[in-house]
Amino acid sequence: MNKIIRKLAIASVIGALIIALTPSPAQAITNGFPDTSNKFSNVGAVLALSPDSNQAFQVCSGTLISPTVFLTVAHCAHYFDQLLAPQGFSLFVSFGNPTPLADLTDVSALIPVNEIIPNPKYVFSDDKIFNPHHRADSGDVAVMILPAVAGITPATLPTLGLLDQLAAKNGLHDAVFTSVGYGSLDRFGTRPNPMPRMFAFSTFSALKVTILQVSINPTLNNGGACFGDSGGPNFLQVDGKQILTSIASVEGDRVCRATSGAYRMDTSSARDFLKDFVSLP
Repeated sequence: MNKIIRKLAIASVIGALIIALTPSPAQAITNGFPDTSNKFSNVGAVLALSPDSNQAFQVCSGTLISPTVFLTVAHCAHYFDQLLAPQGFSLFVSFGNPTPLADLTDVSALIPVNEIIPNPKYVFSDDKIFNPHHRADSGDVAVMILPAVAGITPATLPTLGLLDQLAAKNGLHDAVFTSVGYGSLDRFGTRPNPMPRMFAFSTFSALKVTILQVSINPTLNNGGACFGDSGGPNFLQVDGKQILTSIASVEGDRVCRATSGAYRMDTSSARDFLKDFVSLP
């Protein structure tokens, strides 16, 4: 019986991804603004290119953390490996703002992904019901290895326990995080082509063992990540520096109206994975 349930769970996720990777409505940064000044130039879109190289569909978002290392979430790598790679799709990153989607005819601006490396401790989200001891830490982080990217300053990762230290000083009480990503402009599915990089401001909600929870409630003038922004960063200004504290994960409400959860980059768990690819502060 467990095997049957597991197969149904995987099928439902793959079905959802098929919807997300077609021109049908998808959701991303809500109540946000286009990055017209290119302030977040190190945030890119992860694109799946069709076997004939004529169409590109956005899969996730992510951030350059070294000239050759692009940070995103493991569930995006899982989806690509399970569904798209067997069909002949290839994976690229674009830092274009805006960046093209369907009917792509010029691939020269796309950066090929040489390798996708998910956290080996990642637990497929729908499997957590069978692995209750993993619920506190999904391990949802991955890196994509790129050819050296020039002209873009990589983002700064946090020191160990940064968010815990700020919380202990009550420094998160009024904290405002900046969520960045690509995708539709609102939760109703407005989806332009080409697609702009968007950002929104999210106020602090709660801090969990591996998850930062923020408010994306528009009635509070908040916005933030939704479907299509997985892997995108949550930045926080700390001592005058913009720090990549966390990346949009699967936590949060399903309709993207109240809260959003992001996988923390300041935990020993995340750092144990990242230390093999970048120098950590």
